[in-house]
Amino acid sequence: MELEILGAHNCESESARLTCLLVDGVLAIDAGGLTSALSIEEQHRLKAVLITHHHFDHVRDLATLGMNFWTAGPLPVYGLESSLQTILSNILNGVMYPDFTSRPSPDKPAFKFHPIAPGKAFSIGGYSITPFLANHGVPVAGYQIAGVDGKSFVYTGDTHRLAESTWQSLSPRLIVTEVTVPDMYESMARESGHLTPRLLKEELLAFKRIHRYIPPVIAVHISPHLEDEIQKEISRVAEELGTEITCGYEGMRVVI
Repeated sequence: MELEILGAHNCESESARLTCLLVDGVLAIDAGGLTSALSIEEQHRLKAVLITHHHFDHVRDLATLGMNFWTAGPLPVYGLESSLQTILSNILNGVMYPDFTSRPSPDKPAFKFHPIAPGKAFSIGGYSITPFLANHGVPVAGYQIAGVDGKSFVYTGDTHRLAESTWQSLSPRLIVTEVTVPDMYESMARESGHLTPRLLKEELLAFKRIHRYIPPVIAVHISPHLEDEIQKEISRVAEELGTEITCGYEGMRVVI
């Protein structure tokens, strides 16, 4: 199973895309920088999109993806019921952009929305997907994704502190999580439901207490204008924990 980071940031520039991951070229997780990173042909290889939550930097390119699936759909889109409804009400509402769950026609729309339930696993192709609740200002679904060989990774989406019971249910070979700001902004991170390098360290120590190991970690959702300080602090945390923690970047590929 190969994971590609299409978008590793929470803001956009000429060198930074909004949050989006891609598994084996066919399974997208979040859609912030999805169509801006893929050709039309690559987009048409997608089997599904998993949405963590409805914030704009995670769903923006659903609008343009829908247009590109106008004659190629329906493409399955999975997410919490509240997330899917918010996307329909505020983006794909027929005013901002077409409702691609009924356009171009009700019998062959661009998208087919599938509500998910935390803890209830489902399959897409050969992938086993288990959603879980993260801790953010709005409902967020993180995902543990396992390939046909059973190897798995976890993507938390935007989160602050996961419940111990959540970590107990996860056993990945790789954790992809967010580190939005450096430690000097910890108060803001706590208020908005995000992680800093120090808070990430606390999460990984909690994971280690349960599982007796810490897998490699990739940090995404990085604020581009604060990236240098975040990278320095993450490097210190990695050294203190004796584990591999890296900042994700656009085009990064990892074999799991």
